[in-house]
Amino acid sequence: MPPFFYFDYTFLLLIPALIFTIWAQINVSTTFNKMNKFRTGMSGAEAARRILDANGLTHVRIERVSGRLTDHYDPRQSVIRLSESVYDNYSAGAVGVAAHEAGHAVQYAVGYAPIKLRTAIIPVTSFGSQAAMPLFLIGLIISAYSTTASSLGYTLMMTGIIFFSLAVLFQVITLPVEFNASRRALAALEGSGMLGREELSASGKVLRAAALTYVAALAVALLNLLRLILIATGGRRR
Repeated sequence: MPPFFYFDYTFLLLIPALIFTIWAQINVSTTFNKMNKFRTGMSGAEAARRILDANGLTHVRIERVSGRLTDHYDPRQSVIRLSESVYDNYSAGAVGVAAHEAGHAVQYAVGYAPIKLRTAIIPVTSFGSQAAMPLFLIGLIISAYSTTASSLGYTLMMTGIIFFSLAVLFQVITLPVEFNASRRALAALEGSGMLGREELSASGKVLRAAALTYVAALAVALLNLLRLILIATGGRRR
């Protein structure tokens, strides 16, 4: 039987992770909305500025960007970009998100090893994620319809799997980076007295909900890798 049978069948492996991903995305949005009721004395942008300045990062700029929860730190330009739902928002959730991005800036400043490693492998993982599926699919087609070139097809599939593994590695390294940024954010907010106990708890809930989206992304990547391995080895046995 052609390997395409395994391609269709193994897609079932992804269903739980995809459901988890959808739930995680909905959960972070609803949690952020719920935590909006906890008001603070500063906006997200002001909180990020205080944390940056306290760590000697006065050169890091803070900019507003369009979108909802599109917040990120750009180390190449030394700028934190906060979404419209965070920049001028005086809620504990918005302050937590902004503090998290400031945490990333601090990670770069102190030379936090996982974020340095993640930055270093971005070019390789980017290429790997783009090349993985084309190579794998070409190899799958060759293996299915050409007995004389089955070895070539298998080699291409395994090469695609190796490239895809690089993308999975990026997701693995991302987890400690994101968790550490959240810990730095909450520690900064608590240590500076910027938030009270209730507001700090609200910020923590938003950051934990956001962290689950990275866990979901890793789960999808790992199960996709397993799926590709099953397809390649299943077709090889036949």
